[in-house]
Order: sequence, then structure tokens, then C-alpha cells
Amino acid sequence: MARTASSLFLAPSLSPSVAAKPAPLFSRRRLLSPSPSSSLPSRPKPLSLSPRATWQAAELEKGDAAAEPAGPSAPAPPSLPFRVGHGFDLHRLEPGLPLIIGGVSIPHDRGCEAHSDGDVLLHCVVDAILGALGLPDIGQIFPDSDPKWRGAASSVFIKEAVQLMHKAGYELGNLDATLILQKPKVSPHKEAIRANLCNLLGAHPSVVNLKAKTHEKVDSLGENRSIAAHTVVLLMRR
Repeated sequence: MARTASSLFLAPSLSPSVAAKPAPLFSRRRLLSPSPSSSLPSRPKPLSLSPRATWQAAELEKGDAAAEPAGPSAPAPPSLPFRVGHGFDLHRLEPGLPLIIGGVSIPHDRGCEAHSDGDVLLHCVVDAILGALGLPDIGQIFPDSDPKWRGAASSVFIKEAVQLMHKAGYELGNLDATLILQKPKVSPHKEAIRANLCNLLGAHPSVVNLKAKTHEKVDSLGENRSIAAHTVVLLMRR
């Protein structure tokens, strides 16, 4: 039977099974890019923290190591026979404000600018007691963002610090304070300040010492633009 030349180059017909087979390249694409209907493991949902865990995480983020007690392996806090604390405070002096030091009003043309009455000595003593007890400073316990402390007498802060000291089982061993200011002279008022401080602390005058220094006309303290105080306290187990 004769064949035409064109019929020699025609591709043979494919069987149905061969025609349904996908090209190799298409198969690789299917493996690399699965269809949306493919079954894949679902992404785990984020865990919801309990209010307690959320609070704990927030405290840890703030860096407050004392916010949450350590685990069961942590040693118990030692029962110390005595504790030492240091306090420091500084306030700007502005014209027309009252100057109160140790709860005593001192005649002067300037006074401390502060949220409360600005008593630099009492603030310093409070910080020393709180520091000895390992507690937050005065600014955290009595924040200036709280309107109820606006213009408050600093004797309130001292009484609270003394109460915390007694609750912890301690009493004042001794206190040594230093005032730093260029003006006015503190010596005429020193005994009145010390007597009031002893009364607020419930301490004998022999364990409360007060000194005053100028700043030799150096920087804001020496230029009568500020006043500062340092205090060291020794607390003894009752």
C-alpha cells in the first residue's frame, strides 16, 4: 500500500493513559507549590496569659527583681541584727517660697520648690530609712504625680517610714545628717531642728546628729540656688 510523504512524519496517536499523564515539569511545580486544598499543619495560636502571669511578665519587663519572689530554691532572707541606709536629696531654691528644714520654718528670702513642702532634710531621712529596709525610695512610695501629696507636710512621710521600720522589727540605732547650703546660717536653728527630728523618729537626742556645711560658693549650692542633704542611718533589731 502506498504512503504519502506527509504521512511518514505524522506522530503516532497516543493512548488515553499516556495522554492523561502530566508533564514532568508540571509535576515538580505541584510538589513545590501545593494547592490551597493541601492539608498543612496549622500554625499554633498564641497562648493567652492569665492575669497573674501578665502582671509577672510586666514586672519582669520593668526590671523590678523584687516584684515577684524567687523560686523555691531561693534562700530565705537573712535576719540581720542591723541595717545601714543612706539618703540624699536636693531641691531648687526659688524666691517667695517658705524654707522648711527638719519641720522647722527658717526665715529666708527663698524656699524649696517641690511637690510637697520641700523639706530636704526629712526627705533625706525617709530615703535613708527606706534604703536600710531595702524598700523603694520616697518618690515611688509618695509619687509627685499623686495630687494628695501636693503641699503635704513631710512629717507624714517620716511617720510612715518609722511605721515601716517598726513593722520590719527594727528601731533607730543612730542617725547622722549633713545639710549643704550657702544661706541662711543653720546654727541658730540647729537644736530646734534636731529636737523635732528626735520627736518624729521617737529617738533619744544622743543618737541623732546634725551638721551643716556651705559649698564654698561653688555651683548651684554655693550660689544659693539649691539646698541638699545627706543622711546615714543605722537600724538595729528590736
